[in-house]
Amino acid sequence: MFSCVERRLAPAIAGRGAQGADVPTRFGLATREVDGDWRDYMEMLGNLEGGPPIKLKTEVTEERPKTILSFNQSPDIGFDRSINAYRGCEHGCVYCFARPTHAYHDLSPGLDFETKLFAKPNAAEILRATLAKPKYRPKPIAMGTNTDPYQPIENRYRITRSVLEVCLDARHPVTITTKSDRVVADLDLLEEMARLRLVAVAISVTTLDPRLSGKLEPRAASPAKRLAALQKLVDAGVPSHCSVAPVIPAITDEFMEETVQRAAALGVDSCGWIPLRLPHEVAPLFREWLSVHYPERGDKVMSIVRSIRDGKDNDPNFFSRMKPTGVWADLFRARFRLACKRAGLGKAKFELDCTKFRPPAVGGQMRLL
Repeated sequence: MFSCVERRLAPAIAGRGAQGADVPTRFGLATREVDGDWRDYMEMLGNLEGGPPIKLKTEVTEERPKTILSFNQSPDIGFDRSINAYRGCEHGCVYCFARPTHAYHDLSPGLDFETKLFAKPNAAEILRATLAKPKYRPKPIAMGTNTDPYQPIENRYRITRSVLEVCLDARHPVTITTKSDRVVADLDLLEEMARLRLVAVAISVTTLDPRLSGKLEPRAASPAKRLAALQKLVDAGVPSHCSVAPVIPAITDEFMEETVQRAAALGVDSCGWIPLRLPHEVAPLFREWLSVHYPERGDKVMSIVRSIRDGKDNDPNFFSRMKPTGVWADLFRARFRLACKRAGLGKAKFELDCTKFRPPAVGGQMRLL
């Protein structure tokens, strides 16, 4: 593994967040005969005879799970259940904390995570059956907690929309987090759900610089499109939140105040920030990204990251993993608090209504009421 100040001989991989093949594994799995990262990387560079580079293609595998709701007891997040319509994410955000989940399937958290995706076409069907169970008790379902529900393949599969249709029918509350302006394609559903106090939407704006965004999150919507989507949500009466996340020291923190100001001018209900997290394989992937795009600044970035994580690349512990400490963390916290105060924004308080819940009809039955 090279340091952040060493320049790589290979060029940056255009349109992808992960930048190379050397991704460590936690599980000691046997090396595949044809390693996905190595194969994709060599295709990108061209064959050994000097052939032209080949664009990395996205592959989608359909799977049909038996359950769709994931429950958790984490004290660090404000929901106890979530739905992920997809595994892997084509947005390719290099900092994505969900990347390590691909390693469970003998796939790389690097390029495999953003090129070898899984879709769950039967998600709505399973959700309907789950909500219809006599013992089910409603609480807000979080979408976008692991991978983005509005990543590019949603245009084709429309799984997120089908899930929202079930939730609207059942009057079940939902929260959505995304980096995509595709969310406004479902504005007809979101507007009706907002009228019933069943939905709140958060759009993450990492930076206001489109060139930097193209390096950090190459296939996500541009910052301008995300802000425009926030405006459309606000105009439609959908409770909206701008998430300045993640804040990357010495890379994106310079945009913190202006992002809050821009979001407040749109009329969002609130803003929040989340510090960079680098669990498991994400840390070496991020270091490699720094060596490609910011070799002169990489060591400084990682030094600050470690300073807010008690000298480590990441803090995985409950109660502290979302709460960085130290001088730099205090500085970011104070800057964000002051920015929100100047913009007239407070903390997010989305009170969704669970009292309207009605078990959905299943098996072709029609509602009596």
